[in-house]
Amino acid sequence: MANNFPAQVRVNPHFAEPDLIVTYAQASGAFAALPGNKPKVKLGNDDLYVYINALDLRTETLSAQAAGNFLPSATLVGTQYSTQTYLIRTRSIWDHHDIAAAAHYNVSLPAAQDLAARQGIYQQMRTALLYGYQPSNNEGLLNAAAATAVTLPPDQYGNTTASTYDNGDMSLWLLSQIVNIKSGMFQSGAQITNRIRFIGPQRILLNWQLANIVQVTAYQRPGAGTSTTGQVVANVTAEAGDEVEYYFDDTLQGKGAGGADMVILTIPEIEQPDMPGINTNVFGDVQPSTKAVNAMYTDMPAPMKIPTPIPDGAITEVQEMRISSGWNLRGQGLYLLSIPH
Repeated sequence: MANNFPAQVRVNPHFAEPDLIVTYAQASGAFAALPGNKPKVKLGNDDLYVYINALDLRTETLSAQAAGNFLPSATLVGTQYSTQTYLIRTRSIWDHHDIAAAAHYNVSLPAAQDLAARQGIYQQMRTALLYGYQPSNNEGLLNAAAATAVTLPPDQYGNTTASTYDNGDMSLWLLSQIVNIKSGMFQSGAQITNRIRFIGPQRILLNWQLANIVQVTAYQRPGAGTSTTGQVVANVTAEAGDEVEYYFDDTLQGKGAGGADMVILTIPEIEQPDMPGINTNVFGDVQPSTKAVNAMYTDMPAPMKIPTPIPDGAITEVQEMRISSGWNLRGQGLYLLSIPH
């Protein structure tokens, strides 16, 4: 909570560069796992839980040449799911002496403290989204009970790490995971376009995008000699009518099985499978329904600021925001890929 701006000694004459060297943090792409790349702003500021209902059906019919008298019927089953919410708070304190000291560094102290507090809250939100506060309650996407966990298998040469893996084999393996996730969600069909997201550490995904050129071999491979692993996956998927996007979060280093890096593969929103005419998914027309695969809830779009003067002439500003942890609603749409670096 300190504002540390020590006195400066300078030689005259001199030139003082007015711009600051500001400490940067990674702008996490973790929120790309959510529909619209952001949480749902639906909570009240004192809501302690989020509840959602699910509806399942099993329909029995009777088929015979003659009309039957004892007919089966549909069974509808309602289920309620819930997750806890948490209040994130942080405080900033400064007085007119702090403001004057910061001004010698060309720093607007109230603005800097405001952004620093907001960044801390946003980083906590990223932690809650990915890891949750109570993993035993399946909070956080990495702790989702119904998610599919997959470990990178050896390539055709026996390599098992991302840095040694055959780039063409990696492309084919990633495409096979996309096939699996789309199949599990029943997202196959000419009328369905999915946005497929990979979220992982830079040292994995950035190599897929920039460095891992698919090797030339004795037989033709997609993109051999010109395209990277990531480009092959994106291009092949685009030709099938879907979009692949890559997002980075380095906190996923070492979070996979056995200390491997974790790469999240998800389709944040499910599209309702539909067919013209006879539709074996016609029950999907029941409303209201949500398309979200993963969810997170907040009480406001940005943290609330509560400035308060205190008796010694200082200002204290509290920022707070109520959030839920990351919540996987449809396990078929979340794959957790453990990839040793």
